[in-house]
Amino acid sequence: MIYSIISSMAGWEGIAKKMLRIAVAVVFIWIGGLKFFPYEADGIVPFVANSPFMSFFYNHPTEYKKHINKEGEFNAENHQWHEENNTYGFSKGLGAFLVILGISVLLYKITPGWSLIATVLIFIMTLGTLSFLVTTPESWVPPLGDHDYGFPFLSGRGRLVIKDIVILGAALVLMSDTARLYLQKRSEK
Repeated sequence: MIYSIISSMAGWEGIAKKMLRIAVAVVFIWIGGLKFFPYEADGIVPFVANSPFMSFFYNHPTEYKKHINKEGEFNAENHQWHEENNTYGFSKGLGAFLVILGISVLLYKITPGWSLIATVLIFIMTLGTLSFLVTTPESWVPPLGDHDYGFPFLSGRGRLVIKDIVILGAALVLMSDTARLYLQKRSEK
């Protein structure tokens, strides 16, 4: 009985890759869509403002701590600052890019070349996201009195970021699978 279950599992690679592809696409399309809403744009400010690779997208990245909104909070003064900082403009551009990547991942059989580029970009972006663990102080529990703070104690933001290790692995699997399909289609021409 156990052997037949294990034998069955051994044949799941094809469906597992399809499920992984759908999962990555759903995450990128959903998160990309949320980037059009101020609460999501507000939430990524510490990451972008502290990143040596991304802070230039903001007009005033060093001033962000005075204008942080909690999820769902509306503060007219902070909202105006975020407008002037390009918080919302950057977030909308990023959102559109993420949605395009997610759709491209799904269209791998129709446009394997574009899908391959999308998976490479997802891999690179995920490395960038993981770099936030080094560049963003808010990724770690702050010293507020408890003796458990700093490394290795991830804050809510840090826990959000560390999960991208899974997307990094998924991007590698999808990149390999899409590259195989791309080469196969080229050889058929």
